This record gives sequence, structure tokens and C-alpha cells, in this order.
Amino acid sequence: MTGLIAPRTTQFLLIATLVLLLGLGLRIASELATILVVSLILTLLALPAVGLLRRKGVPHAIAVTLVTVVALLLLLGLLGLLAYAVHLLVTDIGFFQAELDSRIAGFLSFVQGFGIDLSLVKPSSFNLGAVTGTAISWASDLGDLLMTGFFVMIATFFLLLEAPSLPGRAARIFGPDSPLIEQVSRMSGFVMDFMVVRTETNLVHGLVFGGVLMAMGVHAAVLWGTMTFLLGYIPYLGLLAAALPAIFFAWLQFGLPGAIAVIVVTAILNLIVENPVFSYFASRTFEMPAVLVVFAVILFGWLLGVVGMLFAVPLLMLVLILFQVCEETRWINVLIGVDRLFEPVREAPGPDQA
Repeated sequence: MTGLIAPRTTQFLLIATLVLLLGLGLRIASELATILVVSLILTLLALPAVGLLRRKGVPHAIAVTLVTVVALLLLLGLLGLLAYAVHLLVTDIGFFQAELDSRIAGFLSFVQGFGIDLSLVKPSSFNLGAVTGTAISWASDLGDLLMTGFFVMIATFFLLLEAPSLPGRAARIFGPDSPLIEQVSRMSGFVMDFMVVRTETNLVHGLVFGGVLMAMGVHAAVLWGTMTFLLGYIPYLGLLAAALPAIFFAWLQFGLPGAIAVIVVTAILNLIVENPVFSYFASRTFEMPAVLVVFAVILFGWLLGVVGMLFAVPLLMLVLILFQVCEETRWINVLIGVDRLFEPVREAPGPDQA
């Protein structure tokens, strides 16, 4: 028994050291890693559209070009929408600062009526002008952001061109009948399913949430809807983080009733819009421990920043695929309880098979 434990311990230490070195490398080269990660995720998102065009008889190169151009236009549109929404928010920041000062002054007067001394707290201590500074700083980095987007689209274009040849190369390495290829293909399908369905759900959630806020008259409703779309990729915490600013500005404009109304809308949307996502994946036996997902958000957020948090789940799936491919690391998937994801789906026996 000791002879078996020693090699396994050595193997674990070597893998842990390698993972640590890779993590430090990603941390140092985070800009390059961000381009590669976003390109890979966009490739997975675009593959179904490319496949649809090819089934309609469009040549592969033309299909990839069309999908890349459409994706570029969508990304530019999203960037322009964000810039417009931030501009509106910055323009009216003085009005909301006055509203905030008034709310805080009213709260302090209410508290002091109960004999609680909060004389050290001044309304001017809460300065929304910091939002203006952040927006200006973001705008100053717009050139770098566009350059990064350019490299992302170039990398995505060539990844899409190479995608059809990857299964054949894998068959030459592992053999045409290797069960490993079927397992990796199945897990890769999960990654694409997750990204496509998550994107569709975020789009519906963002449009409905932004539309409801706009109907209520909440300022910068377009910005909060866009943030809901983007932050919805972050498991468990993203939608909450997107809703908090909307709740805050509703409170500034309409007081406590406005904040409560936005909270109710957020809860209803989470219940109605999010449940189909969970049921979609439950029907495909997609189950991952919640603690593993949260750890992935923290880890990839530390390594890649906001991009790592947004794409933590698909990145985690890709890491699990790498563990599954290698015989020496496959036991890690067993240890963390995700090895069943690589098992073929067993259909329930029919009446005549019982």
C-alpha cells in the first residue's frame, strides 16, 4: 500500500507545482491570456452558427468570414451601447449627488430623533463624482480595448478555420475508436451548450430588466440592462451585482418604494428567466459542485480579472477536459466528483425492455 501511495503523492506534488507555475505565468501574461481565452470562448459560441451555414451549402471559409463579421459588429454595438449609457450617467451625476445628499440628510435627521448621534457622518462624505473619474479612466483606455478586440477577432477567425480539422488530428493521435475522443467531444458539447444557452438567457434577462427599469423611469436603465447581460455569466453573484446599482438609483429617485419595486422585479426575473437554464442542463445530467464553481470564479478572476470571472464556468470545463485527456490526471476528476460528466448518457429502458 505504501508503494502505491508514494508515487501518487509524488505525482500530485508535480501536478500542483505545474499548475502553480502555469497560474503565475497566466498572471504575468494576463493580457495575452485574456486574448486567447476570449478568442476560444467566442469560437465555441460561433461554431454552431458556422455549422448551420455549412449545412445550408455555404463554403467553410465564407461561413467563418460571415460569422466573424457579424460577431465583430455585435461587439462594436455592445461597446457603443456601454459608452452611450455611461455618458448619460456621467452627464446627470450632479443631479444624483444632490439627491443622495438629500436622502442622507433625511436619514440622519430621522436617526437623531431617537437620540443617536451621527454628527461625524456628513452627506458630502459620499461622493458620486468617483463614478465620473472611473468613466473617464475607462474612456481613456478605449484605444487599448479596441486593439485587444482586434486581436481577439483575428485569433477567433483562424480558430474557426482550423476547427474542422481538429477531430481528424485527435483521431490520428488517440485512434479513431478511442473512447477518450467521445468523452472529450461530449464535454466540449457541454461547453458550447453552456455558452450558447447562457448568452441567450442573459440577452433575455438584460432586455427585460432594462425594459422594466426604463418603463419605471429609473435613470440609466440601458446601462443596468447591459450590465445584467454581461455580469450574468458570473455564477451566483453576477446577476446580484448587476441589480445593486439599479436598486441604488431607484432609491435615489423614488425612495424606498422604488428600491423595493426593483428588488421585486429582480427576484421575479431570476425565478422566471433563470429556471429554464437550470432545467435545460439538468435534463443533460450537467451537475457540478457549487463550491467548485465558486472556486473557479475566484481563481480565474485572480488570474485574468473580470474576463476570468465572466468565463469561469467554460474555463473550468476546459480544464476538466484536460484532466480527462491525461491518464495521470484523470483521478482529479474522480476526486472532485465530475467524472460522471464524461460518461455516456444512459437512456431509461422502455416498456418492452423492462
